[in-house]
Amino acid sequence: MSRRPTQDEHADRSVGIVDEQPSAEPLDLRLAPVALTAWLTSAAAVGLTVSQSLVAAVLLVGAAAGLLLVCRGRPVGAGRAVAVGCLVTASAAGIVSAGQVSAHRQGPLPDLASSRAYVSFVLSVRSDPREKHGQFAPYVVMRAVVTEVTGRGLTTQVRSPVLVIADPSWLALHLGQRVRGAGRLAPPNGSDLAAVVLASGPPRVLASAGLLLRGAESYRKAIASSVQPLGPDERALVPALVDGDDSVVSDELAADFRTTGLTHLLAVSGSNLTLVVGFVLLCARWAGVRARMQTLVAVLAVGGFVLVARPDPSVLRAAAMGLVSVVGLSLGGARRGVRALCLAVLVLVLVDPWLARSAGFILSSVATGGILVFAPTWRDRLARWLPRWLAEAVAVPLAAQVVCTPVVAAISGQVSVVSVGANLLAGPAVGPATVLGLLGGGAGLLAPVLGHLVGVVAGVPAGWIVQVAIHGAALPGASLGWPVDLVGIGLLVMACGVAALSLSRLLASRAACLVAAGCLTLLVVRPLSGWPPDGWVLAACDIGQGDGLVLNAGHGAAVVVDTGPDPVLMDRCLDRLHVDQIPLVVLTHFHADHVDGLPGVLQGRPVGEIDVSPYPEPTAGVDLVDQVAGAAGIEVRTPVTSETRRIGDVSIQVIGPVDPRPPDSADPNDASIVLMATVHNVQILLSGDAAVEEEDEVLSAGVDLRCDVYKVAHHGSAHFDPAFVGATGASVALISVGLDNDYGHPSPRVLAALRSRGIPYRRTDLDGTVLVVDRGGQLSTVTSR
Repeated sequence: MSRRPTQDEHADRSVGIVDEQPSAEPLDLRLAPVALTAWLTSAAAVGLTVSQSLVAAVLLVGAAAGLLLVCRGRPVGAGRAVAVGCLVTASAAGIVSAGQVSAHRQGPLPDLASSRAYVSFVLSVRSDPREKHGQFAPYVVMRAVVTEVTGRGLTTQVRSPVLVIADPSWLALHLGQRVRGAGRLAPPNGSDLAAVVLASGPPRVLASAGLLLRGAESYRKAIASSVQPLGPDERALVPALVDGDDSVVSDELAADFRTTGLTHLLAVSGSNLTLVVGFVLLCARWAGVRARMQTLVAVLAVGGFVLVARPDPSVLRAAAMGLVSVVGLSLGGARRGVRALCLAVLVLVLVDPWLARSAGFILSSVATGGILVFAPTWRDRLARWLPRWLAEAVAVPLAAQVVCTPVVAAISGQVSVVSVGANLLAGPAVGPATVLGLLGGGAGLLAPVLGHLVGVVAGVPAGWIVQVAIHGAALPGASLGWPVDLVGIGLLVMACGVAALSLSRLLASRAACLVAAGCLTLLVVRPLSGWPPDGWVLAACDIGQGDGLVLNAGHGAAVVVDTGPDPVLMDRCLDRLHVDQIPLVVLTHFHADHVDGLPGVLQGRPVGEIDVSPYPEPTAGVDLVDQVAGAAGIEVRTPVTSETRRIGDVSIQVIGPVDPRPPDSADPNDASIVLMATVHNVQILLSGDAAVEEEDEVLSAGVDLRCDVYKVAHHGSAHFDPAFVGATGASVALISVGLDNDYGHPSPRVLAALRSRGIPYRRTDLDGTVLVVDRGGQLSTVTSR
């Protein structure tokens, strides 16, 4: 005889205590085609002109009306209803997108930006200012809404979203403040902004943030303050877990989290909200709150979370996905959860069409869908031979990993092999660290000492997560490079599809799971990638916008020429090349994109000597090199032009700069060290960031530039001498450049010059790390992607 659930059981279900076996329910996919149509339409429409979007929307409305007329008087089946829904939704998405794009492109701001006018303005801060490190100096970026602009003698009231790029004095601003400033406008790259503001001088604060935002800011500061007694990694991780504040997370730790598939812990995600809301509901139940009042508590908790984590689009998206997870896994099972997910996607892309092109939105949606669809069934299969709590701990990250792998590979060019294991190990510590961090902030508002006591306890689970990330990323086969092209991603999609369909049967078998786990462990500990291949002579490391070049000196030794901007990426490139000793590092000049990665080169490797440019500018780069070299006791010297040295299998000759005096242009690029290296009879020209002036000096000096491999100067800058390129006669050119960089590198002029001379080229932004391989006198290139 059936029994009506008690009020307490309803409350228990709301926090996930009672398991309703959602895996037995059929999925409700009726809204899926409608949501997907809205998603794709919005993604396409924000890239079109307003007129194109409106024309497309009118055609879709006409098609929907025509279909309704054809169906009039006939039974409307599910298929016709879905088709009409898709057409109507696509029309709505097109109209909404056109309207929002039009709003951003209308008014005085886009007009002033097109002429790069200098204006004064009043704006409201819409995101936390973030400090970035440019090639020459640090700068600040943030989102804002301009409410008043004065340009060409006319003051206009507007409401236009902008991206602000300013000096570090803007770093002190807070979300919600109104400020006055001045600067030059520039056209934006996308349709989600009306202009880019290149601010000059400090801002003048006109009004502080509202009471709620000030309270949220105080709470964020209390969370950060409560963990001050902890080590740097734990101190950075706890605020990231609680409210997504990753401002003090080191590059090294962030890279380890990326490699191990734990990046979602460093950003605001649905899991953050689920943990926070679940904890608040549990406390509410202990306090006697029941039934519908818990819904009100949950809504207030979501509102508070959004305020503390910042009400920007990424946080609102995470809040929506977190609520979907709560609905799907706690209240209504997979059936209702999938329906809620589709509705959330539909509403979000209609409210903010640019989310349809956001990598975070794609990952959140796909991961949530994978968890709702696959995790319950996989958990039940695993529970046949594992404790149920452990089965769920394995099933959830496994489902998210399988469906997200193609998306992550398309974004990063790599597949994490240790992701599921890392999430399994770290997962039990995420909840305690998040909840304790939450409590530490509250306690810190009452008394800083009390906050420190709770923060120290929060550091225990946070420290475990950090160790999982560090040790997981250090495994030889932690990640695999993957080609980011249609074939590579298509194959990965098919492989993940087959895995998703076959895992249900495999997970029910203890023997099959143990065999698969053993094979995966072997792959991680002893990877079968064959990297690096035998006979490699030169590596252009994929280290972002910068140079990081490695010459193979044999027997685990190498000569490193420039170290890029990122110590972690440089260290990893050397690890993958199995380089364990470096007799010589050459820093062609002192710009950050060539020297900031130096600490990564010294990570666990003895370095014999560092050669540097004769021009000691900029001072920040000089100071960094002196500090790192001094701490390690390494000699720093300036080589003489025409100097030749032999180190193992590498022979190098300095051919530039011809004039060791400071350049007339006061540009450190014009004093870049230019090398001609020979490795196993392969001639390699390494030109640093030499610009046209230095290239002309080298040509005028009569230097023989003929080579087999040419490292294109200055990341493919347009400021080059075509005669210099032609004099190389190279068999292949390498361009070390960062993806989507702000400098327009590589220039189409450089690429055209290479093509006109029949010189094939490889680019690290598209190909990843590039190796030049000598196989019996035949040169070839091998890439990590």
